[in-house]
Amino acid sequence: MIRSIAYWVTTVLTAASFCSGGIIYISGSPEVAAGMQQLGFPPYFPMILGPWKLLGGIVILLPRLALLKEWAYAGMLFNLTAASAANAFAGNAAWHIITPLVVLLLVAVSWALRPESKRLAGTSI
Repeated sequence: MIRSIAYWVTTVLTAASFCSGGIIYISGSPEVAAGMQQLGFPPYFPMILGPWKLLGGIVILLPRLALLKEWAYAGMLFNLTAASAANAFAGNAAWHIITPLVVLLLVAVSWALRPESKRLAGTSI
């Protein structure tokens, strides 16, 4: 019971983070454009990353789709570690570096606690 609650809390928080981030990236807001420019990314980068963030957040909430879930969790790992590194290399404040790593902790807990029905056959942790 506690494992299931912890799974759903971390999964919903992860999905909310990625879905909202994806929507904000797709919106083309000036704040996102300025942030991407400050990190040295091209202006079109949010339009590439945004749909993937949104889809990843949706996929981890859906039933079944174990292989897509693994890809989504892997993409989240890549996205969050890259975000942390990009902020570190850009010389941004520590909270810009730490925040993606905190979200990564939620992603890792969600992945580790996922029920058998959401795992690839023959995998376990």
